[in-house]
Amino acid sequence: MDERAKEADLVECLQAHAKQVDHLYLLGDVFDGYIEYSHLIPKGFVRFQGLVAAWCDRGIPVTYLLGNHDPWHQDHFAEEIGVRLVPDQTTEQHGAHRIHLTHGDAHASTHRGYGWMRPLLRHPWSIRLYRTLFPADWGVALARSVSRALHDPDPDPAVVAALEAYARQQLQDPALNAVVMGHSHQSCLQQWDRGVYLNTGNWYETRTFARLENGALHLCRWNGSRTHDIESAAL
Repeated sequence: MDERAKEADLVECLQAHAKQVDHLYLLGDVFDGYIEYSHLIPKGFVRFQGLVAAWCDRGIPVTYLLGNHDPWHQDHFAEEIGVRLVPDQTTEQHGAHRIHLTHGDAHASTHRGYGWMRPLLRHPWSIRLYRTLFPADWGVALARSVSRALHDPDPDPAVVAALEAYARQQLQDPALNAVVMGHSHQSCLQQWDRGVYLNTGNWYETRTFARLENGALHLCRWNGSRTHDIESAAL
């Protein structure tokens, strides 16, 4: 689908919820093959970035958890827009509820060897070497071509199961109420005795996302004009 259409739907969805949002979490893979250089950032999605900047200016916190397709941020989102960048995971308190959030690639991957490659790919010296060897146009183009080549359009059952197992493990902590992740590209909401596991799926294909409201997690879908609740679970 056209990138501008994906962005337009996302901006419209966020605007529709603007009065209800008191904290926005972006669960990674917001961009595909995002590589930021010292004085250059990849073009595109300026309307989305402008909206996020306006929210930050109004005092609405925005937390961006980096994914496996967009880990190479520097300071543009933090310093120019006001977003808090989180490399791996975070646990947040919202009212009476404690929620663990992470993209999920650190805990499951379709690609063999990714477990040991992930820290190498994110190491500052690896990033510096890549930016030195590949100027901006080449570097971004190469990253996006590799991302497309490795993309599997169908959710991997092994990844889905591994993320679920990680959520169960985290919820052994009695202080935790919920785990929220992405990465698998398959949305789900499961309510267990020890807490709730929610996976947001992916926006670019299914327009699914999550919201916390009135003590419950809601798995939602944007239908082009309004939000439709798929299912919900009380915390």
